[in-house]
Amino acid sequence: MVRIPVDGQGVVDLDFIRREIDKKPLLVSVMHANNEIGVVQPVAEIGRLCREREVVFHTDAVQTVGHLPVSVRELNADLLSCSAHKLYGPKGIGFLYVRRGIRLSPLIHGGDQERRRRAGTENLPAIVGLGKALEIAGREMEAEGVRLTGYRDRLIDGLLKKVPDCRLNGDRDRRLPNNVNISFAYVEGESVLLNLDFEGIAVSTGSACTSSSLEASAVLLAIGVPAELAHGSIRITMGKWTTEAELDRILEALPRVVAKLRAMSPLYPGGKNG
Repeated sequence: MVRIPVDGQGVVDLDFIRREIDKKPLLVSVMHANNEIGVVQPVAEIGRLCREREVVFHTDAVQTVGHLPVSVRELNADLLSCSAHKLYGPKGIGFLYVRRGIRLSPLIHGGDQERRRRAGTENLPAIVGLGKALEIAGREMEAEGVRLTGYRDRLIDGLLKKVPDCRLNGDRDRRLPNNVNISFAYVEGESVLLNLDFEGIAVSTGSACTSSSLEASAVLLAIGVPAELAHGSIRITMGKWTTEAELDRILEALPRVVAKLRAMSPLYPGGKNG
């Protein structure tokens, strides 16, 4: 397996992909958008390169389906995966798009379900829920994208202005409408998370998949964030029920929490022990 490097903004290296594709790999797989820093990748171009060289291309579109326009034709995808819970559907259900002509080995043998790719009784209520969630998302996506992009940009601008020694992680514009990932020097992200939780504000220090790990985020390290700064990172995501008042609240609470933690830190130059 070969890992594709990214630049300092979290965008994959297309020149590297071009060189590796010439070696005829079995599969190229790239996330449509990163789940931690929200960066949207040039998936259509990657898919085009793969199609030209007859290399199978998969994209993980879990973060984008229902939030950004997604077309398997435009993305040149042979395989595309989606999960319902990311667009307010039931947990435990998703789909894998498989382009006609792509042959897959069965995941579970035994029955004829899912065209003999995965045996077992289908979860019909969840399948219906996924279909309904996609239908609703299709109606609301454009207006919701505009609203959340405005919230996202206001949050980014406000935090960068109010909190010194912080940085936005990932490309400023080429990102999901609802994602803000930001690092604060001289504090621990876990401490920020706990203090915000006391205020009734829920954030995370990484993806849900790595919530039990205390290691610095591999995603942040890959884009060149120093380990000590990566440990001071939090991810804020917004959704269809996020309000302007909640945005005001976090813009008031987060700078205050960071200032309090820095005042207790022996590492902070402006602190009591500095």
